[in-house]
Amino acid sequence: MIRYHDTEWGLPVDDDRRHFEFLLLDAFQAGLSWAIILRKRAAFRSAFGDFDPARIARFGPADVKRLQGDASIVRNKQKIEATISNAAHFLEIQAEFGSFDAFVWEFVGGRTIQNAWRTMGEIPAKTKESEAMSKALRARGFSFVGPTICYAYMQAAGMVNDHITSCFRRDEVALAARR
Repeated sequence: MIRYHDTEWGLPVDDDRRHFEFLLLDAFQAGLSWAIILRKRAAFRSAFGDFDPARIARFGPADVKRLQGDASIVRNKQKIEATISNAAHFLEIQAEFGSFDAFVWEFVGGRTIQNAWRTMGEIPAKTKESEAMSKALRARGFSFVGPTICYAYMQAAGMVNDHITSCFRRDEVALAARR
C-alpha cells in the first residue's frame, strides 16, 4: 500500500491499457479493501491477459469458469462477467473517440483537478464528475462503474489529486498533473 501510494497513486494516466487496468481493479475492489486487490494485482494481470481489453472482450463461458476457479483473484462471477462486457464497451469507446483516454479526461475538462484536502476525512466518496462519468459509462453498457468506483478510478488515474496537503506526494503529483 505504501509503495503504491508513494510511486503510483494519483499520477496521470494516458495509456488505455492502464486505464482499463484501473477500471478493472476498482470494480473488483467494490466491497473489499484496496489492500486485498493490490496483493492480487499480479494474479489479476495474469488471469486477465495483461489487462488487454481486446483480448478480454473475446473471453467466453470457459474463461468465466476458469476465472471462477482461480483462487489467486477475486472469483465473483458478476464482476468477472462485467469485466468481459466492459472490455467490449471499452473498445467501442476507443473506436469512437480514438482512445479511451480522450473520452475519460473530458469529465475533468482535460486537466487534473487539484484538491486541497487537509484531512483524509474531507475526501469525498464521489463527486459530480464521478457521477457524470458513471452515468455516461452505464449508458454505454458498462457495469460496476458507480460514482464511488468512478471516483476511486479518477483518483488512481490522476484525474484528481487527492493527496492531502501535508502529504509529501501532493506537490510531486501536482507537478505531473495534466494541465
